[in-house]
Amino acid sequence: MSETSVLIVAGPTASGKTELAIELARQFDAEIVGADSRQIYRGMPIGTAMPSLEQLAAIPHHCVAFADPHERYSAARYVADALSAIESIHRRGKRAIVAGGTGFYLRALVGGVALASQYDEATRARLAQEVRLHPPEFLHEWLTLRSPERAAVLQTSDTYRVARALEIALAPHIHARAGSLRTLATEGFGWLLAVLDVPLVELDARIARRCERMLDAGLLEEAERIGEDAVAANAVGYPQALAFLHGWSTPSELRASLERATKRYARRQRAWFRGEREAQWLAPDAVASAAREKLSWS
Repeated sequence: MSETSVLIVAGPTASGKTELAIELARQFDAEIVGADSRQIYRGMPIGTAMPSLEQLAAIPHHCVAFADPHERYSAARYVADALSAIESIHRRGKRAIVAGGTGFYLRALVGGVALASQYDEATRARLAQEVRLHPPEFLHEWLTLRSPERAAVLQTSDTYRVARALEIALAPHIHARAGSLRTLATEGFGWLLAVLDVPLVELDARIARRCERMLDAGLLEEAERIGEDAVAANAVGYPQALAFLHGWSTPSELRASLERATKRYARRQRAWFRGEREAQWLAPDAVASAAREKLSWS
């Protein structure tokens, strides 16, 4: 299986995915394919906790920092881009490690969900009108009724992805067209989905330290430069930073709200991965052994 297998390192934010993936890539002569719906955007290294320049230079990374922050990007497009990167890596005689915390991207990549490569024009037009007429809470509640699992991992404020999920939920015939989309499953790849099992107390401490580092590194300046209109500006951290820049919070309130929002996001990620039947929850130091055993990596 080793020649056509993929190691997936997943888990909540601040669980150590980036550092572990780099360590494993060195150990197994691999390259890394990102699986983060915000790290795909250029010019947002602080708020998205993107790998540092040194880390990017140490190991080749793919699907990272290539899209404009104002650009719409879908899970279907991610799967196509990630598969292309994985196949290119394998052609060079390297192994592929997919690392990230966007659970829906990962489920789509392995073939656990139908994705629409096209869209229903009438349904999209209807939803565009609903977005104009109703607050985000209405749309999110609507999605909860139609697709509670998807709604559970989307922020209420993420109007674009909520509307896209509603579009798919309201147009079942789109799914019928999705069967031709390529995934790890359709292409015959084996994989191991390793979710990092970091104790919640430790995870919360990591999140607190990360939030401090982000503020010290210039999160406010980055958020101001990206602006409110960017698609990527609804990622955790940017709404809190923009609220502060508008004068709606104090420095201490900014720190508290940033930490609180990040912890909530991490808990949503943990809940998502708990629902993945094929996920193996592993301590970080056990992932290498699991790759050797399950994927025959040496």
